[in-house]
Amino acid sequence: METIRYKDLKRLAKQLDAPKQKLALLGDCATQQLAEAIRGESVLRAHPLDVLDADYDQMEAQLLDPNSEVYRFAPDYILLFASAEKLKKRFYDTVPAERADFAERELERFCGLWQAIQSHCKARILMFDFPEEPDAVFGSYALRTPVSFAYQVRKLNFRMSEVMAADYPAVYPIALGAVQTMLGREAFFEDRTWYLAKMAVRTDALPAVAARILDTVTALAGKVKKCIVTDLDNTLWGGVIGDDGIDGIQLGELGDGPAFAALQHWLLELKRRGLLLAVCSKNNDDTAREPFEKHPESVLRLEDFAAFVANWENKAQNIRQIRQTLNIGMDSFVFLDDNPFERNLVREMIPEVTVPELPEDPSAVPAFLESLHLFEAVSFSEEDAARTAQYQAEAGRAAAQAKFASYDEYLQALDMQGEIKPFDSFHFPRIAQLTQRSNQFNLRTVRYSEADIAAIAADPDYLTRYMTLSDRYGEHGLISVVICRKQDEQTLFIDTWLMSCRVLRRGVEGCLFDAIVQMTLDAGFRYLAAEYLPTAKNKMVADFYSEIGMEKTGAGTYLLDCTKHRKHEHFITVN
Repeated sequence: METIRYKDLKRLAKQLDAPKQKLALLGDCATQQLAEAIRGESVLRAHPLDVLDADYDQMEAQLLDPNSEVYRFAPDYILLFASAEKLKKRFYDTVPAERADFAERELERFCGLWQAIQSHCKARILMFDFPEEPDAVFGSYALRTPVSFAYQVRKLNFRMSEVMAADYPAVYPIALGAVQTMLGREAFFEDRTWYLAKMAVRTDALPAVAARILDTVTALAGKVKKCIVTDLDNTLWGGVIGDDGIDGIQLGELGDGPAFAALQHWLLELKRRGLLLAVCSKNNDDTAREPFEKHPESVLRLEDFAAFVANWENKAQNIRQIRQTLNIGMDSFVFLDDNPFERNLVREMIPEVTVPELPEDPSAVPAFLESLHLFEAVSFSEEDAARTAQYQAEAGRAAAQAKFASYDEYLQALDMQGEIKPFDSFHFPRIAQLTQRSNQFNLRTVRYSEADIAAIAADPDYLTRYMTLSDRYGEHGLISVVICRKQDEQTLFIDTWLMSCRVLRRGVEGCLFDAIVQMTLDAGFRYLAAEYLPTAKNKMVADFYSEIGMEKTGAGTYLLDCTKHRKHEHFITVN
């Protein structure tokens, strides 16, 4: 992977044009160069950010004043950079008798800042953790005594994570400590630049820090990877299964087997987090499947793959087939293959797919892939772990469809059961996640955080619905989200309507629209207004509102008199 330098990001920052979003940066250290690195990295990621670099050490002054420069800037994100060096100074200024409670007092301070931000604007909050350092006072004993700085830093990082998860869904951590670990402390921090310029990160380390920030920002904007397509021979195991046989491949403790097993373990954890795994191999299908069925040290099993394509066609064509099966965007794919020819083929024929240049040494591959940070998460729900099973069930539905004389007969036989309910706290993470990930069936493509969803659910000017679906093949889970808000005394406006593409053309659209219309009437409104905002990915729903029965009133605007609505036919039993 080519290493980008600070001067490269500085050059890119000059090309910043038509920013998509705004970020305000506040720190108790010098942040000018970090701001420049963020601008450059945002251009590199094709997600240009307008960055406000607030005055030095003005976090409280800016964030507690509702009329401050930061709030007038109206940022989408506020990044707080509280440095470990200033934290250490406050710790040493604390009388020894009060040091055991230092982390809790600091946590209270940050919670106060987060609360101030949330009361004055809707920005999402990005917060660095505190990099650790060796304790020169207590040595290793620092890890067990509460009056050491090392102990309090660990405690503060842990308590911030706890509180963010429990009470502050709009606060997203940025793992600055992990960047220091990756680079090494000497490459990350320099005492001289701190003493002279109050820079808490060396210039050469700024690109890595900016990259971590943009990982989270772009993920919150819906730019996430959803599927890892992997080769088999010399990628998931050493050797060629067709030549070496199941006893001859390297997997487990044989040869380079531990490295391949480590890669499989990592892929399995990504699958459990909600990413999809798919196989794309030049092999006979039965030969390719054998290690997953019979090899005792294979970490991955057939049921871990949402799609499995093994044949002798070119891999670009097969990836297109996988994409058609899974029905997700091509830019959501990452392709792993040990063969440079295959990697270059996919890069040339499908440039949207991310294709890492894997090291030749298998032992270097797991750490290399982890270092790329391709799979940043900004939310997690229980449904994520079931995603592969949902796609496998979908394959069963597709196979069953061929047995019916008509599509309607097939839909009737599915025995579809739906639930349509107002938002509840249990589903806030999944609802927010859908707004961040859904691109194709998404009429306005507005992204919401968990905190946003919680606020909407509590606001009397909003009416909300989510829909779950199951059938005789299994659970689809939560598949659609609708957010409506009061426009005037007679009109409700559809702020957000998004749906998983897995359930399209099964009557879900009409079923849910009928429920929205009934919700509108029950709430005392007569009219339902809607809007379609085009993006590069949602062209499939450009005419959706006209097709569902609304009258077009302008460019992308629609209206329905709900008293004249005629219900749609479908085969879904709504509970």
